[in-house]
Amino acid sequence: MIVVTGATGNVGRPLTQALADAGEQVTAVSRNAAAVPDGVRHVAADLSEPAGLAPVLEGAKALFLLLSGDLHAPDARPADIVDLAVAAGVRRIVLLSSQGVATRPLGPTRVAMRALEDALRASGLDWSVLRPGGFASNAFAWAESVRMQGIVAAPFGDVGVPVIDPADIAEVAAACLLDDRHNGGVYELNGPEVITPRQQAEAIAAALGSPVRFHELTRDEAKATMTRFVPAELADDTLDIISAPNPAELRLSPDVERVLGRAPRPFGDWVARNVAAFR
Repeated sequence: MIVVTGATGNVGRPLTQALADAGEQVTAVSRNAAAVPDGVRHVAADLSEPAGLAPVLEGAKALFLLLSGDLHAPDARPADIVDLAVAAGVRRIVLLSSQGVATRPLGPTRVAMRALEDALRASGLDWSVLRPGGFASNAFAWAESVRMQGIVAAPFGDVGVPVIDPADIAEVAAACLLDDRHNGGVYELNGPEVITPRQQAEAIAAALGSPVRFHELTRDEAKATMTRFVPAELADDTLDIISAPNPAELRLSPDVERVLGRAPRPFGDWVARNVAAFR
């Protein structure tokens, strides 16, 4: 049995489906009740209280670990989840980490994530680490303003980074959970192109067939919006990257193609699949 945390999110949902399609027994974990694919067991659990995950891990052979926003807070103890997995007899963990662990190692949330990676390496389990850059699905934050006003509001409109389709992350995660060849792998995951927020707005407009105006936010305005959903430290670390990406953050990684045998999907493909959210 494979346990998938964050199972109703942009990565967890397609990962759960992929594992179920591969004939695996899957337990989908999310904070709230949710629909899951046929044959998948759903368990509501809060990862910020790791002890509640212990019974879910009993009998599991593998765990996909995706941290909820509050587990990025300074007082969080995500390594407790690794300890629980060891105690439960889990044999493999695939961790969704962050590109910033390598490219911005001194950022507060990056230091904490690196400590979690180190705890995983020291656990004695089989492991793989996925380090994605920005998610294409972050564009969902603009869906309401596009629907209601035809506006995308974002900071640093002409500063680009490669963004990764969450479906590609899910496919890589499935490969790591199912194939021993990826044991000990650390994969940097991003898209096939550097794309700016303004260009993302243009891609959404093209998919809709109607104009979308771009409005540039200040850093403070963007942080105020982000901290409604994530800790301030994570917001600052993210804004540092998207305001002035360094050469490592602009590099187009070969790792999606290395694992999946195909190039990563461009942002336009993600928009085409999700355009209904913007109508």
